[in-house]
Amino acid sequence: MSNASPSETVSGSDTVLPFQLDRLDVRGRVARLDGSIDAILRQHDYPPAISGLLAEATLLTVLIGQTMKLRDRFSIQARGKGPVTLIATDYFAPKEEGEPARIRAYAGYDKDTFVDVNAEGIALLGEGVLGVTIHQGQGQPYQGITPLTGASLAECMELYFAQSEQIATRFAVASAFSSEPGKEPGWRAGGIVIQHLPKASPLMAGGEDAPSGEGGMMTAEDIAAMGETADDWTTAATKLATVEAHELLGPHVAPDTLLLRLFHEDAPRVYDPQAVEFGCTCDPSALRELLSTYGEDTLVEMAENGHISADCQFCGSHFEFALGDLSGSS
Repeated sequence: MSNASPSETVSGSDTVLPFQLDRLDVRGRVARLDGSIDAILRQHDYPPAISGLLAEATLLTVLIGQTMKLRDRFSIQARGKGPVTLIATDYFAPKEEGEPARIRAYAGYDKDTFVDVNAEGIALLGEGVLGVTIHQGQGQPYQGITPLTGASLAECMELYFAQSEQIATRFAVASAFSSEPGKEPGWRAGGIVIQHLPKASPLMAGGEDAPSGEGGMMTAEDIAAMGETADDWTTAATKLATVEAHELLGPHVAPDTLLLRLFHEDAPRVYDPQAVEFGCTCDPSALRELLSTYGEDTLVEMAENGHISADCQFCGSHFEFALGDLSGSS
């Protein structure tokens, strides 16, 4: 842990940098995804609009997931009735201290009909819901759901934290397909999240203290106003709003340098960065064990030319199993 100071690392590529603002009682993370997000998006060859939406969802997952304990998993799923029916992302916390975290992401859509779609961002999902899941070891996972609302997935997540967790939260995120001199073009994503935990009781129903969000939902400002430090939240959120996309994306402004630019008056304190890489958990042994629990008749129906095949939607891995290799068949 240290006070923020200019870093020798230029880009902070594929890392999450936790920080806190000592004078404002605000905590947050800065994330930069370069090779990891490019690997996720390139293998599926999504249309640019879908790539941008999935990059945003992945970035949000990393910004939130960094708070998970070792071996925990944080997931976001957005399901809609629009041209994109599913956005699914996972953050796998490191198994051991010092190891990188892993991320993966997938978008579901109809390739044949998407050519005529002009929408972008959260509008691609249309009406639907956004769900978050926290997997902690062998226990029952925690799940939360909120309607797809707001101008972006980031805004939707802000409303989720205000409504369900009563944590004032604000995101600034950006993604782009860009190039640098001497390097191949690729996808980049970068963002900042700030969160404030006021010492206060819940909002009273009705009157001046009623939730101010659309449809009676609480906003980050409502949560901050519950305590005696609403001005701190306003200060932090106002400063975050001045950040520009090129600063979020890098590579010429390091994450700790960016924090100093935005919050130099607020005593920013940074912690050890967490490395992030693309990684999947698909396992042929686990899949074989799962298939072996099915009865022989079911396996025969699933097979083609004496083999059962399966593809991982996240990493594109292809698996084939001979019927004779599965214990459920004879």
